[in-house]
Amino acid sequence: QVQLVESGGGLVQAGGSLRISCVASGNILSISAMAWYRQAPGKRRELVARITRGGSTDYADSVKDRFTLSRDSTWNTMSLRMSSLKPEDKADYYCQSSTWSRGEYWGQGTQVTVSS
Repeated sequence: QVQLVESGGGLVQAGGSLRISCVASGNILSISAMAWYRQAPGKRRELVARITRGGSTDYADSVKDRFTLSRDSTWNTMSLRMSSLKPEDKADYYCQSSTWSRGEYWGQGTQVTVSS
């Protein structure tokens, strides 16, 4: 079992920056990759950024060059630094982990609001 807890969401003006974090606990060694997803009202949940145990990262085209994903060496904490935020970045952001056995876990989400 893996538990994920997000933090750091809030209100920011367009063009501003915000960092959200995800703390993992439990069977961290079972994690093969971690990711941030987001879901805006009335829209489907979408992948924002993902990092594998091997260190590979992927970003959605809509956030490339604006968002930066990082994690600590123990895989205990993953953070997403969001810069040049736009109103369309407003969403609930969810931390997700994938496991070697193809399981997955989700956090409860943290809300990001961008005012124009």
